[in-house]
Amino acid sequence: MNLQVEPKQSRHRPPRHAKTGLDYTVSWSVIGLFVIFALIALHLASFVLIPLTMAIVVGLILGLAADRMGRLGVPPTLTAIILSSVFIGILGLLAITIAGPINMLIENGPKMLEQVIDYLHGVSWLRRPIDALSRGPVSPEAMLENSGTILSTLATGVTPALLQIFIFMASLVLFLSSRLALRRGLIRAFSSRGRRLKAIRLFNEVEAALGHYFATALVVYALFGVVAGMIAWVGGLGSPVLWAVAAFLLSFIPFLGIASVTLAMAIAGVLAHDSLLIGLLPSVVFFIVDGLLENLLIPAAMGRRLEMNAFMLFVAIVFWTWLWGPVGAMLAVPLTLIGMTLFGGIVPQSKMQPNLPE
Repeated sequence: MNLQVEPKQSRHRPPRHAKTGLDYTVSWSVIGLFVIFALIALHLASFVLIPLTMAIVVGLILGLAADRMGRLGVPPTLTAIILSSVFIGILGLLAITIAGPINMLIENGPKMLEQVIDYLHGVSWLRRPIDALSRGPVSPEAMLENSGTILSTLATGVTPALLQIFIFMASLVLFLSSRLALRRGLIRAFSSRGRRLKAIRLFNEVEAALGHYFATALVVYALFGVVAGMIAWVGGLGSPVLWAVAAFLLSFIPFLGIASVTLAMAIAGVLAHDSLLIGLLPSVVFFIVDGLLENLLIPAAMGRRLEMNAFMLFVAIVFWTWLWGPVGAMLAVPLTLIGMTLFGGIVPQSKMQPNLPE
C-alpha cells in the first residue's frame, strides 16, 4: 500500500505595494480632518467639557488624599463628599474674602477711570487719543449710563455659570466616589498582563505627578500671595487681601498671571502716588521677588522630574486659552503635565535618547 504525501501548498501573500506620495497625502489629510473636527467638537461642547475636565483634574489631584482616607477605613462615597466639600468650601471662602474689595473697586470704578484719564493727559503724545476716548463709549458718563446694560449682561451669564458649577460639583463627587471602579475597568480593558501593569503604573504616575506638583505649587503660590499683599500694604495700594488672593489665584496661570498682577500693581501705584517712580516701585519689587522665587524656589521644590519646557508650556497656555478662555489657561498646566507623564510612560526612554557617538 503506497501512501502518497501531498506536498504542502505554499500560501502566497500578496505583495505589498510601496506607498506613493498620494497615499501619504490621503493619510495626512484624514488626520488633519480628524484634528479639525476634534477642535470644533471641543469648542462647541465647551459648556459641558470645561466643568467635566476640571472635575477630573481636581479628582486626580485629590486622588492621593482619597487613597489615604480609604486606608483609614473611610468609605469611598463619604471620602468623595468630604474632599469635595473641603475643596468647594475653600473656594467659597476665597470668594467671600475678595467680595468686599471687589464691590469697593466697582463702586470706585468711574472715579479711578477719571484719574487714569487725567494722568494720561499729562503725556503729550497720548493727549489726542485720550480726548477721543473720554468722549467715547468708555467715558465715565457713558459707563454710568450703560451700567444697567452691563449689569443685565452679567446677570444673563449668571445662570449658565451656576449650571456649570453644579456640573463640576456633581462630577467631582461622582468621580471621587467611583475613581477606583473606573480605574479597575480601564485596566481590565487591556488583554495582556504586561499592558495591565503598564496601565497601573501610568495611573499611579499621573496621580503622583499632579499631587506633588499642585501640593508644591499651593505652598509656593500662597507665598506669592503673601508677598503681594505685603507689598500692596507697604506701598499704599489699598486692599492688601484682594492683592494677596488675586496673586495667589493668578499664579496658577504661568507667565500671564504674574504679568497681569505686575501690570495691575503698576497702574494702581501710579494712581495712588503723585510720583511716577514711587508709583512704579511696588510693581518693580514684586516682579523682582517673583523672578527670584520662580527661578530658585520652584525648580528646587519641583525637582527635575516635573520640569516643563517653557516654550511648550507657553504654547499650551495660548492654545487652551484660545479654545476655552480663562478656564483653559488654568487647565493648561495640569493637562500638559498629564500629557508629559503619559508620553514618558508610553514611549521608552531608549527611543527618546538616540545613540550618539562618544
